[in-house]
Amino acid sequence: MSVRSQDVSCPLCEHPHTFPFWEDKQRRYARCERCRLIFVEPGYRLDAAAEKAIYDRHENRVDDAGYRRFLSRLAAPLVERLRPGSTGLDFGCGPGPALAAMLTEAGFATTTYDPYYADYPERLAQCYDFVTCTEAIEHFYQPGREWRQLLAMLAPGGWLGLMTKLARDQAAFANWHYKQDPTHVSFFSRDTFLWLAARDGLGIEFIGADVILLHKPESV
Repeated sequence: MSVRSQDVSCPLCEHPHTFPFWEDKQRRYARCERCRLIFVEPGYRLDAAAEKAIYDRHENRVDDAGYRRFLSRLAAPLVERLRPGSTGLDFGCGPGPALAAMLTEAGFATTTYDPYYADYPERLAQCYDFVTCTEAIEHFYQPGREWRQLLAMLAPGGWLGLMTKLARDQAAFANWHYKQDPTHVSFFSRDTFLWLAARDGLGIEFIGADVILLHKPESV
């Protein structure tokens, strides 16, 4: 029988009931009973300097053809759904904002935000026709706060495009390479995104293994 982690509330939905989900030599993980987010318990997170040191080693260049092919798994279906002249923001763009460049080249002016590499908080106060967040949502220590920020920036009728690997059951999690990255701390499942979409009144589409598109209604 699982024992509830009474002292660890869910960082996404703030539900007080979470339970131990997995433990390895490096970290302990809990899962929320309500939204099903799996998350690293707070005492096992890196500090900002250690986190950034890992990001600085990434070699994702704007002109890297392989990186662009990877990002096209989100860019292509998103572009198909955008109205002409739509503008957007890439949240968590990292040191090589290739996705923003790709979308701008496709005719959709895209700006960037990243707390380490494009820290322009004034951009978070604006509204956009689309917001993207690729391979970043799993890094959020406070995913509930960031989720609210992402939705607040979306204009009515806007699209939120996410890319992240989806968690499955405990057996799959045990040997999942995705959790080996020490900067990955929040693991979303299909059930988590369905719960968020239902709570927030969003349309949702799962595309392939790791792309999620959410649509904000024209009026609420």
